[in-house]
Amino acid sequence: MLTRKQHDLLMFIHERLQSVGVPPSFDEMKDALDLRSKSGIHRLITALEERGFIRRLPNRARALEVVKMPESAAKAPAPAPRPSNVEPLFKKPRAVERDASSVPVMGRIAAGVPISAIQQNTHDIIVPPEMLGPGEHYALEVKGDSMIEAGILDGDTVVIQKADTASAGEIVVALVDDEEATLKRFRRKGGMVALEAANPAYETRLLGADRVKVQGKLVGLIRRYH
Repeated sequence: MLTRKQHDLLMFIHERLQSVGVPPSFDEMKDALDLRSKSGIHRLITALEERGFIRRLPNRARALEVVKMPESAAKAPAPAPRPSNVEPLFKKPRAVERDASSVPVMGRIAAGVPISAIQQNTHDIIVPPEMLGPGEHYALEVKGDSMIEAGILDGDTVVIQKADTASAGEIVVALVDDEEATLKRFRRKGGMVALEAANPAYETRLLGADRVKVQGKLVGLIRRYH
């Protein structure tokens, strides 16, 4: 039997994994449950883990996997076998042979030391259609480790929905000074834009709003297993 807060947190984590493929940050969980500190989130996660509802994934900071749902929750249909050796992080996609969606891979994106701006289409990748929403999408190969606490690792492929605006806390592709592309969490602070890393080894970059252009928002993540 879960408490109300435990149930709400489990549902929030589950819904975020289903929609984005990346678990919410502790700050997002704290805000969603209207808690004053992250220590309350730590206690709730520990309780859910002890009851077998979630599992912390090894070697991935703050990475969580939903193991089971409470009986009161509607049971999701069992996923069909995944195609080839590609799967989105933290969830198994349905078979996509007939409903496959092709997304262009536009080069590499920095999640760490800045690299040059997004390149042209290098190849296409097949993604589960449920990962995509309205509008245009593209994919980028991640280079760097500045987003590891958001479950985004060096070598992953991120799926991006084209957009020129973003809400506070969303992970975006940001183009700085029309020269460098980077993958960071987006926030506004007065007339400035903060590009936040998800790794304590990296500092938040605070830039004038006129120097930053949002190129898209993270909607999914694919990790190849060899």
